[in-house]
Amino acid sequence: MWIIDQSMLWRQFDLAITNLEQAIRACPEHLWESQLWPDEPDQWVAAGFSNFWYLAYHTLFWIDLYLTGAEEGFMPPAPFALVEMRDNETLPQTYTPSELLGYLEHCRQATQNTIMHLSTEQAQRLCSFSWGEVPFGELMIYSLRHVQEHGAHLHMFLGQQARREA
Repeated sequence: MWIIDQSMLWRQFDLAITNLEQAIRACPEHLWESQLWPDEPDQWVAAGFSNFWYLAYHTLFWIDLYLTGAEEGFMPPAPFALVEMRDNETLPQTYTPSELLGYLEHCRQATQNTIMHLSTEQAQRLCSFSWGEVPFGELMIYSLRHVQEHGAHLHMFLGQQARREA
């Protein structure tokens, strides 16, 4: 029995992706490479994605990866690097807002296509990652939460900076 259908899931994902897009578009150039948490050495800083642009990239990377349902064989589209899979990796460059917005559109289209064509069998397929095993349908909900979380982080940062600059 389905509690939600593909259209419901897609609408929520589209809203989360749009929220992330709005944060990327709203970021002024002078904040693009800013540290999100300069005074708080926490898990995000330790993980290496404490810059505005990097957290946006991280979010898009994992949307894209989770759509495949497996780490093995995954490769993001050019010009993006396969970084995020191991501790202490660093990206070869800072990506621009236009590059990340292009990646966002790639992810939006791929997410919509994946969700709208998702069968019951595909949703129940088990996916294995270094952090555990989960059915693909649940992985989509996990990914949705991840996008919402980081979109909120980026908007919170922009709001804090706007108050400081006012």
